[in-house]
Amino acid sequence: MARRIRRLAAVTSEEAGLRLQALGLDDFAVAALVAHFEDAERRGKLGHGLSRVGWLETVEFDPVARPERVVAEDAFERWHGRGALGYLVLEEIVRATTAAPPVRSRVVVAEGCFPSGVLGYWTRRLAEAGLVAVLTATSPRRLPHPDGGRPLTGTNPLAIAVPSSDGRPVVTDVSMGAVTHGDVLEGRASPDELVPFGGEQAHKAFALAVGVQLLVEALAGPEPGAVLLVARPEHDPVSALRELTGDRRLPGDPR
Repeated sequence: MARRIRRLAAVTSEEAGLRLQALGLDDFAVAALVAHFEDAERRGKLGHGLSRVGWLETVEFDPVARPERVVAEDAFERWHGRGALGYLVLEEIVRATTAAPPVRSRVVVAEGCFPSGVLGYWTRRLAEAGLVAVLTATSPRRLPHPDGGRPLTGTNPLAIAVPSSDGRPVVTDVSMGAVTHGDVLEGRASPDELVPFGGEQAHKAFALAVGVQLLVEALAGPEPGAVLLVARPEHDPVSALRELTGDRRLPGDPR
């Protein structure tokens, strides 16, 4: 990173939007990014919130690039980022999927999709449109083997969202790291804390990280990418689970 990250803890969405415009992003891209960052802030994911504007000011990207859908079938799509920010690749995919959902199910592969942001943000929108969604993505290699050594995989989060007849989807979103890269960027964690979660059971998180890494690379290629599965639900398991949990909070519920 060539420049020092400017933290945005006290910066408004309007100010963040102006800084994104100064990077050369158009109104559509700015609105999509600010909406994503605001949602992350509301859900306490500050490492993915407005502070990411400062991070974007330190990295090179093409502000006018747009993703391209290169394969379009009902059950399979392939997208190429074409140099666009991963946020905007997933924004286009979510919009396209909700506008034309699959008859039954669809696998969507996104090549060159980084940074992907809060994966639960994307799957939540799909669930709110009535679709079951599973999304995972790779990143630059940041997690080492539990026994140490150089980084071997990305933090490789996995998000699952399931819609419900009451309009409250359950959304799980888990990174395989004990901390996130955003926590490191924000100074809330040190780089040496970015290891597979689980302590003595860290081999389990590492196994999941490896599985995701190889799955995405097998379908999307060696550069950071994403794989999405969407399907029309045939049952409503969320309502029954909410009856069992009573007033306890489920993943993705407001805090």
